[in-house]
Amino acid sequence: MTRRAPGYLRPATRRWWAMVCSEWTLEEHHVRLLTLAASAWDRAEQAREVIDRDGLVVQTRYSGPKRHPCIAIESESRIAFARLLRELDLDVDPPSEASRPPTLRSVRGRSGDAS
Repeated sequence: MTRRAPGYLRPATRRWWAMVCSEWTLEEHHVRLLTLAASAWDRAEQAREVIDRDGLVVQTRYSGPKRHPCIAIESESRIAFARLLRELDLDVDPPSEASRPPTLRSVRGRSGDAS
């Protein structure tokens, strides 16, 4: 089944999403987790770009400096991305040259799985 990456993802993230879908055997709930991970990555990158533009510190309306609000957005999004990747179990060996993509480690050994 050929899947298309969501159009709201950045081009590089859409390519990564499509590569993961083509190289791994994913069930529908895995695709949803992958999409959430891709969205979290894009959000972290968006926040990083704002921080790069504005700086780490912004002025409050009372002229006092404070940490840029996007620092928290970037951090939370990166944590979400890492947790979703861990949940997807994509840190296994790269796909072999076998005709069928490998299953995720977390779904091996289920009833009906020959491995």
